[in-house]
Amino acid sequence: APVKTVIIPISPDEPFLESDLLPRARDAQEKLNAVLGKRSVKIDTAFHMRPGDRFFANIQKGIPLRLELGEKEFERGVFQAVRRDSGERFDIPWEEVEERVPRVLDDIQNDLYFKALEFRKKNTFRVGDFEGFKEVFAARGGFVEAFFAGGREEEKIIKEETGATVRCLPMDNDETGTCFFTGKPGARLAVFARSY
Repeated sequence: APVKTVIIPISPDEPFLESDLLPRARDAQEKLNAVLGKRSVKIDTAFHMRPGDRFFANIQKGIPLRLELGEKEFERGVFQAVRRDSGERFDIPWEEVEERVPRVLDDIQNDLYFKALEFRKKNTFRVGDFEGFKEVFAARGGFVEAFFAGGREEEKIIKEETGATVRCLPMDNDETGTCFFTGKPGARLAVFARSY
């Protein structure tokens, strides 16, 4: 996401918002942009909207981390941080914002990566023949790894019968085997899937 963090000042008291909350938000924005890169942090100034609507608008934009700054947080000298991926809420003291926010963003990135990796592993199946190939796509879909030595004609037949096409030939895999479709030896491993 180009914008990695949004700071949301919240108060019905307009003078307090202008004199205290916005300067604190701008200070944090400046410090975080110095650490994360220019324009990585924005301040939500849609004060005409209710707080919940502002939160949701930023979730829709895909901003991974929200820092809420209301009157209670101001009194305690903290931002209430909310992760978009998990909804987890926690406080970050003002003096720790430069150190903690980049760590939280790294944690979010790592959590999403490993969650996607786990999903891919759970939904990848290896088959050795065309019957097994068809069964996987008939029953559940996902990704199918199979040795394949066919050409365009074979791919066309496979697509017509199952809707699946070759998605990639894993570069980090030197295995060879018997083609699941033609029976030819020396086939490379291919990953098949259906588009949706």
